[in-house]
Amino acid sequence: MTNSNDSVTLRLMTEHDLAMLYEWLNRSHIVEWWGGEEARPTLADVQEQYLPSVLAQESVTPYIAMLNGEPIGYAQSYVALGSGDGWWEEETDPGVRGIDQSLANASQLGKGLGTKLVRALVELLFNDPEVTKIQTDPSPSNLRAIRCYEKAGFERQGTVTTPDGPAVYMVQTRQAFERTRSDA
Repeated sequence: MTNSNDSVTLRLMTEHDLAMLYEWLNRSHIVEWWGGEEARPTLADVQEQYLPSVLAQESVTPYIAMLNGEPIGYAQSYVALGSGDGWWEEETDPGVRGIDQSLANASQLGKGLGTKLVRALVELLFNDPEVTKIQTDPSPSNLRAIRCYEKAGFERQGTVTTPDGPAVYMVQTRQAFERTRSDA
């Protein structure tokens, strides 16, 4: 059980985290939203996909979410402009960042940790003055994720078609972020 005052922190993912990430990415509650049963990754798949990011050879920045010194999830941010493979082809603002994340344990769902993780990631990204907007794209049927993003300050902008299929396009602008911080 987590205390409501416990904060989620983020650290950069390292090569030593890849085996842990492999195990997480094969958990049913994550597989459901990250590729489905047919896309369960092998350890070699995880190493091939995530090692270049860990080594800063890609525009994706991977993080491990921590709570009380224990790893509880994965998060990533990326520059939306030029992300390729059919993603965000209309984007022209180099300050837009996309995010994705998941909690490692199904038992942690529904306890507010996802919202804390997203808020920590948003704050980290907006510490960079170049970042103008943060966007995400949950599946329309992933109601838990949509509600999590809303609680973290994201607003629905509509439905978009991504290479993964239909998605709810959600954003948080720097102005909205700064407004909520000044209201607190």
